[in-house]
Amino acid sequence: MKFAVVGAVTWFVDTGMVYTLKFTVLQDKPLTARALGVLFATIVSYVLNREWSFSSRGGRQRHHEAALFFAVSALAIVVTLIPQAIALYLFHIRVPHVTATTQAVSNFVSGQILGVLLAMAFRFWALRRFVFPEQLRVEDIDVL
Repeated sequence: MKFAVVGAVTWFVDTGMVYTLKFTVLQDKPLTARALGVLFATIVSYVLNREWSFSSRGGRQRHHEAALFFAVSALAIVVTLIPQAIALYLFHIRVPHVTATTQAVSNFVSGQILGVLLAMAFRFWALRRFVFPEQLRVEDIDVL
C-alpha cells in the first residue's frame, strides 16, 4: 500500500512537471517533457521509497542501493516512454496528422496513464527483487 501511495504522489509530481513544461518552454516537445517529468519524479520516488515504503528492507550500503534504484528507474523511464512514442511515431497521433486536442488526449492516455502503469508494475517487481530485497543472501553481501 505504501508503494501505491508513493506512486500516486510521484504521479502528481510527474504530471505537474510534464504539463508545466508542455505549456511553457517545451510546447513542441511532448516526449522531452515526459522524460524530464519522469526523471524528476524518480528522484522523489527514491527518497520516499527508501525512507517509507521499503524502510524495513534492503541492507545494502546507500550508494549501492541508490545506484541500483536509478538503474531500475532508467529502465522504467524507457518503459514509460514506449506507449507514447508508439502513439506519436508509429500511429502518427501528432500534429499535423491530427488536431492538437487529439494529440494532447493521446499523450495523456499513452504517457500519463498507460506508460506510468506499465512502469509502476515493472518498478514494483524490480525494486522488491533487486533494490530492496527482503533479506540479502551472503553472496549478495560479498559482492557489495
